[in-house]
Amino acid sequence: MRLDLSSHITLERVPRKYYLPENDFEEYNLSRFEKLPVAIYEESKKAAIKVAHEIVDEMLQKQQIGAPFVLGVSGGASPLPVYEELVRMHKKENVSFKNVIIFNTYEFYPAVDFSFSNLQMLKEVFLNQVDIDPTNIYSPDASIEKDLIADNCEAFERSLKKMGGLDYLLLGLGSKGNVGFNMPGSGLHSQTRLVMLDGDSRKDIARNFGSLDKVPVSAITMGLSDMMGAKKIALVAWSEQKAKSIRDIVEGTVTDLVPGSILQTHTETTIYVDLAAASELTRISRPWLVTNCEWNSKLIRRAIVWLCGVVDKPILKLTNKDYNDNGLSELITIYGSAYNVNIQIFNDLQHTITGWPGGKPDADDTHRPERAKPYPKRVIIFSPHPDDDVISMGGTFQRLVNQGHEVHVAYQTSGNIAVGDEEVIRYISVLNSIRKKFNPQNTAMLEKYEQIRNYLLYEKTKEDVDTPDILFIKGRIRREEARSADRYVGLSEENVHFLDLPFYETGKVKKNPISEKDVTIVKEFIETIKPHQIYVAGDLADPHGTHKVCLDAILAAVDILKDEEWFNDCRIWMYRGAWMEWEIDHIEMAVPLSPEELRQKRNAILRHQSQMESAPFLGDDERLFWQRSEERNRATADMYWKLGLASYEAIEAFVEYKPVQ
Repeated sequence: MRLDLSSHITLERVPRKYYLPENDFEEYNLSRFEKLPVAIYEESKKAAIKVAHEIVDEMLQKQQIGAPFVLGVSGGASPLPVYEELVRMHKKENVSFKNVIIFNTYEFYPAVDFSFSNLQMLKEVFLNQVDIDPTNIYSPDASIEKDLIADNCEAFERSLKKMGGLDYLLLGLGSKGNVGFNMPGSGLHSQTRLVMLDGDSRKDIARNFGSLDKVPVSAITMGLSDMMGAKKIALVAWSEQKAKSIRDIVEGTVTDLVPGSILQTHTETTIYVDLAAASELTRISRPWLVTNCEWNSKLIRRAIVWLCGVVDKPILKLTNKDYNDNGLSELITIYGSAYNVNIQIFNDLQHTITGWPGGKPDADDTHRPERAKPYPKRVIIFSPHPDDDVISMGGTFQRLVNQGHEVHVAYQTSGNIAVGDEEVIRYISVLNSIRKKFNPQNTAMLEKYEQIRNYLLYEKTKEDVDTPDILFIKGRIRREEARSADRYVGLSEENVHFLDLPFYETGKVKKNPISEKDVTIVKEFIETIKPHQIYVAGDLADPHGTHKVCLDAILAAVDILKDEEWFNDCRIWMYRGAWMEWEIDHIEMAVPLSPEELRQKRNAILRHQSQMESAPFLGDDERLFWQRSEERNRATADMYWKLGLASYEAIEAFVEYKPVQ
């Protein structure tokens, strides 16, 4: 069973020659804009294994001469697969870490609860899993008094100098190009110190603490000067969220506005990324500037969209001179003239637009993104949380229902942790009022009401997790909000399904890994419907990771079902959620929305009242979900208009997923 097929989505769009050149000549050409060595891997796991083996090789060399190996480690999500491989090598290959001395690069301050400390996380995932001597672990002290912070930082520095500095430093990458908590503006010669965490930084790490109010206001971080003293540095970064920062670090100038850019001045630094994190590098995003391209319709479309932005013209006004002046003369050679290229790409984009996402019955579908037949179609809309369906494709959802298709919505998780405690108090207070009116003798209900209310108001602390009763209520709040939105859209009650995948039900922000049980639930559901269309959330920028797990569960199920005869007539469309939109060069179906349809979509989103201002996990975007959604849909429509196509109020975009063979 293949459980990480979402990592292959990017592979379908990027030829191997752009990230795995055949020879040194091609490597030099491709990387001409890159000021740091970059190793691009198809999957983050493969890159992490490479880094882990490099660490072990360096460590073993030290062991052979009886010397300690001084390793700097970071927290966060990016280094986790490296630690997993190091633990595996220890347990399966008997690799010993007894000569390793650890320096934790940062620690949150003050430590209200050590279970949330960076050091504790490192112990859980790595340090306590191998045979490192606990006395060889050095970390900033998050429990000291405020007037002793400077002394503690100096002691940390002295310990580092006493050990001769770092032999190897493993770094993750923050959303602002920061390494450790050296945020924009940090001095390039800074040393270990206390830094205040800004709002964005605290939001970035809120997932590790359960909610924003639990995140410390500051951290003690190793300075850039200390980091640059390491003999060898590896920076790891995965996912599209890191793509812009990677581009700035690798191709930009050295500036304190992008602290990680200082790595350009270190002679033994390598950047390890997956394809998604590399997506903004010139060799991946604009390969025509560095090499001869393997031109296909998608790459040509990307180049033309880019060119339109550079010269500020719509497609049909581009000239031969525009192409020649901007590195795209190869297209003129292939197609003979700018006009020939222009008209091909204009028509290509025009053919993505359809008001019939389920296919228009009795119409010529030669140039339409969806088939005319069968009609009506059986359709499954998978929604990771109970509101992603209307947030991401509410207009398309409405059209599918209005156009007579048999639409089923499957909510993959309960979404219970994303409901605030005040919502529970409000609902149980209403329930208690109903009890008083219609069943005042029901003492069991009264006791349960008082128990839950007292716990939430007076007993629950920031560190406590919700009780099973509270999680049940929060889940039912999300469920009924989803039903309300579906009724508004016009969906029949029997076509609303709640899968409650087990991986999610931990009661905590941290979820369990995807399992065969999750995949089986999805597979069996798909088999009961035998759909002609499946819509899935392809938004891997979800800061909490739930979307990726939900997508992997679906793709694993599809991988099992793809050889079934009925599946030959099934297409899978990926939508994106509240965080990112598909790049226009990859859009294969664009569903335009009128002003009235956009208003209806907003009304459906507003049925999810618990996810308005009080939702605990709105992410680092202060806009409400309906605002994000509308602005994203309007931006897509605006891009189509700027390219010279029809002007619509908004557009929802989709990319087809084709099962991996």
